[in-house]
Amino acid sequence: MVKLYCLSILYKGTTAATWLKSAFDLQSVSFFQRGSVHEFMQFCCKTVVERTLPASRQSVQQGDYFCHVYVRSDNLAGVVISDHEYPQRVSHTLLTKILDEFSEKIPASNWPNLQEKDVAFPQLNTYLAKYQNPREADALTKIQNELDETKIILHSNIQAVLERGEKLDDLVAKSEVLSTQSKAFYTTARKTNSCCNFG
Repeated sequence: MVKLYCLSILYKGTTAATWLKSAFDLQSVSFFQRGSVHEFMQFCCKTVVERTLPASRQSVQQGDYFCHVYVRSDNLAGVVISDHEYPQRVSHTLLTKILDEFSEKIPASNWPNLQEKDVAFPQLNTYLAKYQNPREADALTKIQNELDETKIILHSNIQAVLERGEKLDDLVAKSEVLSTQSKAFYTTARKTNSCCNFG
């Protein structure tokens, strides 16, 4: 089944990315794994944004999931996490649309100091629901045949996005975003070779 799990907006600062707004739909994930999956999706969004250059796009496949990211030249970033069947073009068109609307509503001078709890942008939940059906969404985006001149870089997994010498296991261990329970979930999933397939 074609599925969108997450839409996120972040600000890519000089040392780290910060959350501005996010929306999740994890109804299809096992109830008991939902919390850990939510944390891992947040972790992946932040990690991929921090390792994407401004004015570029990437699509990272991890198991059955895709993490599509767009970092604009002004360091406003968007991430869509979908299943592998969801059309890549629709994901990137959606990212462009969301970031354009967000930047119209919230001035760029505020982005570096904002916290997610202070950001009013309910459109994110609306888009997450509306774009669940890519055929319907694609009809809306057909007018825009070309996203922009930016090339989308496709990676087969998150390891390919990491900087030379970095290991996902080390990032997970050092992460302040992930709870002890989620780190244990990651370790168990890694041992059973189902890591980051999110259940």
